[in-house]
Amino acid sequence: MLIDFFYTLRAAKLPVSVKEFLTLLEALKLGVVGPKTAQPDDDSAAPSGYKIDDFYYLSRATLVKDEKHYDKFDKAFSAYFKGIELITDFTKDIPLEWLKKTLESNLSPEQKAAIEKMGWDELMETLKKRLEEQKERHEGGSKWIGTGGTSPFGHGGYNPQGIRIGGPGKNKSAVKVWEQRAYKDYDDTQELGTRNIKVALRRLRKFAREGHVEELDLDSTIHSTAANAGYLDIKMRPERHNNVKVLLLMDVGGTMDEHIARVEELFSAAKAEFKHLEFYYFHNCVYDFMWKNNRRRYAEKFATWDILRKYNKDYKLIFIGDATMSPYEILQPGGSVEYSNEEAGVAWLGRLTSTFPKFAWINPEPQGVWQYRQSISIVQQLMSGRMFPLTLKGLEDTMRLLSK
Repeated sequence: MLIDFFYTLRAAKLPVSVKEFLTLLEALKLGVVGPKTAQPDDDSAAPSGYKIDDFYYLSRATLVKDEKHYDKFDKAFSAYFKGIELITDFTKDIPLEWLKKTLESNLSPEQKAAIEKMGWDELMETLKKRLEEQKERHEGGSKWIGTGGTSPFGHGGYNPQGIRIGGPGKNKSAVKVWEQRAYKDYDDTQELGTRNIKVALRRLRKFAREGHVEELDLDSTIHSTAANAGYLDIKMRPERHNNVKVLLLMDVGGTMDEHIARVEELFSAAKAEFKHLEFYYFHNCVYDFMWKNNRRRYAEKFATWDILRKYNKDYKLIFIGDATMSPYEILQPGGSVEYSNEEAGVAWLGRLTSTFPKFAWINPEPQGVWQYRQSISIVQQLMSGRMFPLTLKGLEDTMRLLSK
């Protein structure tokens, strides 16, 4: 069984070596996790008696050398050991039975238009009452937490503005999401299908000669040698260094999942072109903290105040995000879909753009839809109109603006 598992990982293009596989087998024999009994000598035997979670963490620790491969490993592990458990962490216990969807609602445009949208305060207060009052599962209704129907609480139905609880997103209209979601880091090793993105980013690069004398100054050597009656007079000069500094803040998860491939291409190109590149992740809008590793985003937070103090104003600030969210997420304290933020996103965006005067926002959404999304219009105004599409021309315009 485990030999086939090893070949499954190799088929998923994970750099797993035979030595690491043998380390995993040795760990199983020694009972590093699970029952403290030796396993059979037959390498094809399954690690019986082990919980799937224990074996998952042990195999990942022994077989995966770099965190950037965790996503590939998860997919291969899940495909091989069908039925792998998924962990969902809710802040309150809502019975799973309430959230099982068996009804798919199909409302006409007229019926959707007739559904009233709750305001922010009313939405939060009503959810509090529902949690206190509800005692059983509901489906297809307009009031309780459930599935289908037109209630603003639950999933699988339709409401112009609600709180999604359990289940996948559908209408992109939730102002909060009741779950601890897992995002994946953007892959900075993505192979580019074209060099044009690199060429566009290169417009921002500025070179300066600084540091120790390291390279031959050919023009000066020729001039000095000629002036010295033909006797060779070698002249050296400091090596040229790229002195552009870039602070890259990237939206991840939710609606950004549709743009992963293009953002990864841009991220890969940026890491290749800019020697001084710092990056952080956020979700939808920047608040009081950001993170560098999506798997540890709750354990390893970077306070936005610290980021503002850490980098000098000579950094070029570039946001990458679709700016597609509820306006509450930008304008309302507590508006984040994931937690209750004390200050509104607009305050943090203002601090960032004031600290770094050279800034721009790159939006992967087609420019033709910008005018139809209220949140995009708000972010455009906060960026003083410095929002550009994720196209070659958009990148060239961004680099031209930042290089002034």
